[in-house]
Amino acid sequence: MLRIKKLDIFIVKSFLMLFIGTFFICLFIFMMQFLWRYVDELVGKGLDMSVIAQFFFYSALTLVPISLPLAILLASLITFGNFGERYELLAMKAAGISLLKIMRPLAFFVCGLVAVSFYFQNVVGPIAQTKLYTLIISMKQKSPELDIPEGVFYSEIP
Repeated sequence: MLRIKKLDIFIVKSFLMLFIGTFFICLFIFMMQFLWRYVDELVGKGLDMSVIAQFFFYSALTLVPISLPLAILLASLITFGNFGERYELLAMKAAGISLLKIMRPLAFFVCGLVAVSFYFQNVVGPIAQTKLYTLIISMKQKSPELDIPEGVFYSEIP
């Protein structure tokens, strides 16, 4: 029988706070990298804010599988680094708790996260990718609002 102890709750809580932060930081970094690839389709087309918001939403959904493993790795390294720095890991080891028992709550949490990620990649991921790439194609086909010739001084913008 699996009993949840206060130590397990403490470990998961300290991991979860770091995981949420590192996940959104990794997602932001990958979204900025993705944005630079498609900045030509966004600039100068006169797109509505709703279209740009859809672009960012669908790109964030497609980048979740890339940023999730990196966030898990970084959060676990930072969590156990903080435990070692504050001598909490030493106190746990001195109390007779093995390292595997210390890591067990995180292993269960990550296994649950893997199940959610598997469902997400099989159901939500393909739909988001399809909608994102149809949105990108429609943005590419939209004519630009301004037709500025190259190499010529353009004075028609007030």
